[in-house]
Amino acid sequence: MKPVPFDYHVPTSVADAVELLRTLPNARALAGGQSLIPMMNLRAAAPSHLIDLGKIPDLCGVHETASNLRIGAMTTQRSLERSAVVRRHCPLLGEAVDHVGHQQTRNRGTIGGSLCHLDPGAELPVAAAALEMTFTVTGPGGSRTMSFDEFPAGYLTTTLEPDEILTHIDVRKTLPHEGYAFLEFNQRPADFAIVSVAVLLTLDGEQVSQVRVVLGGIDYAPIRLLEAEATLTGNRLDDKAFEAAAAIAAAHPCEGDEVSPPEFRQHLAGVLVRRALRKALERTKVSVNA
Repeated sequence: MKPVPFDYHVPTSVADAVELLRTLPNARALAGGQSLIPMMNLRAAAPSHLIDLGKIPDLCGVHETASNLRIGAMTTQRSLERSAVVRRHCPLLGEAVDHVGHQQTRNRGTIGGSLCHLDPGAELPVAAAALEMTFTVTGPGGSRTMSFDEFPAGYLTTTLEPDEILTHIDVRKTLPHEGYAFLEFNQRPADFAIVSVAVLLTLDGEQVSQVRVVLGGIDYAPIRLLEAEATLTGNRLDDKAFEAAAAIAAAHPCEGDEVSPPEFRQHLAGVLVRRALRKALERTKVSVNA
């Protein structure tokens, strides 16, 4: 199938793009096109106007500050994958990007496009939740910031207004003593994840001082396992702690389908949380000893 007829616009500034979204009826912003274009071909989406953000230079690149990385929303996944700055200062994001699609799709797909599409099986929203990313969005009234927790509104739906654009993502640098892990299970390499998990872990001596455990693929948006985090915090990570966190993950209410029913996803959640915590713990020890 082919998309319904549409008009194509290529603004060269954020202000121009916002104005087009504000004034044109049934307009959609186009990032990398790896999700929107197939949806248009299948006529699951039928915008009358397509606003291509690819010629706006301010939306690209990774910029380092003393404590953060600021990533332009139109930065391609391939650029993140190959960025030494991302690998050094935000390795969890780098590890998540490694699981995204094929190299061909990463060449075109963008971080902002993936986050705004908010597919339950996508990797980058799970990493964003674990890393507590902050988003800058721009609309007719100017710019505003929001946390990732404020971003999801429903299945494939965010809290962005129709005339707003995600422009930048800010993420703090991972501290040298933090451990991290991103794991997922899919039927074939490069498929969307059936279940994924991201862990970010800090120790104080032998005890957990801070931990974030986030699951993807079990609901319309990533789920932070607050109960598991509370169980782990203040305690030593051992087999008993791993099993307790895995049991909490496996008991969490879960969406499913005919191919991957809820009980299957719950089992995977428990297995992946256990493995991710072990991997994050090992990386914490490596960081401390480095």
